[in-house]
Amino acid sequence: MYLAAALIMRHILYIINPIAGAGKIKNLEKIIREKTKAAGIPFQIYPSVASGDYSFLIPVIRENKITDIVIAGGDGTISQAVGSLMNEGVNFGILPIGSGNGLAFTARIPKQIPKALDLIFKGKASAVDGFLINNQFACMLCGLGLDAKVAHDFANSPGRGLSNYVKQVIRNFFSAKTYSFGIESAGKSISIDAFFLCVANSNQFGNNFKIAPNASLSDGLLDIVAVTTRSKLGLLLKTIRHIRSKNKPLTGMRNNQKTGVIYFQTEKVRIINHNQAPLHIDGDPAETPEELMIIVRKKCFRLIQPAD
Repeated sequence: MYLAAALIMRHILYIINPIAGAGKIKNLEKIIREKTKAAGIPFQIYPSVASGDYSFLIPVIRENKITDIVIAGGDGTISQAVGSLMNEGVNFGILPIGSGNGLAFTARIPKQIPKALDLIFKGKASAVDGFLINNQFACMLCGLGLDAKVAHDFANSPGRGLSNYVKQVIRNFFSAKTYSFGIESAGKSISIDAFFLCVANSNQFGNNFKIAPNASLSDGLLDIVAVTTRSKLGLLLKTIRHIRSKNKPLTGMRNNQKTGVIYFQTEKVRIINHNQAPLHIDGDPAETPEELMIIVRKKCFRLIQPAD
């Protein structure tokens, strides 16, 4: 009786990105409708919007007493929806249909849509962190340099999906160059040249490529990772070694000459982007600023995850 009552009280609003992950999930909306009806939960469905501004849904949420917003899309769509609606007291769920799905995989959300829906119906919502980049909200990870160049080229390419993303990674690897950055945190500053510099809330770029092995969605910290080696072979080898060795973040901000990797944790970081390195935010290309102030927002939204 208690479970049935709890389900009746819920009301889900789905946001579906029709082009995420190359739109390969056939009959996605049909699956969502059938399984949600079978669970006995009222729901509504809206398409994603190109502007990323979902404030138009606030009256819908309030008038219909929406309890859960479930986003079928990639990390960029998730970030935009959460950023627009996290102050409405709703839980957020993810149906991972993007090219990378870094936030979903970090949260152990299954990629199979029927299983992800079962998790939405039976999982547990718990508070997780986000962060602000010059006051723009992000859920997962932002990056400067090589990974951002890949994101920009991927966004401008005609195809979507993992295979197209891999093509962009390979193409950009051979033309990769280092960028100069200044990093300030906890009253200290360093200057580095790096192929890429990532600020991570999740532990990965996506597809379980874990660039920040010790990152947690709810520890109140951001993981800063930069590969400072000067050769492309070193970039490849040291990045792979960093991922496989599960390096621990250093105490304090300093360049680990042995590994060729900077890896530390902080609540706040200022980055000076001397060479106008390209920027991505949660996988979506963004305008390149000369300076970034990045601050964690602790436990700012509730994400439905496995209960165990």
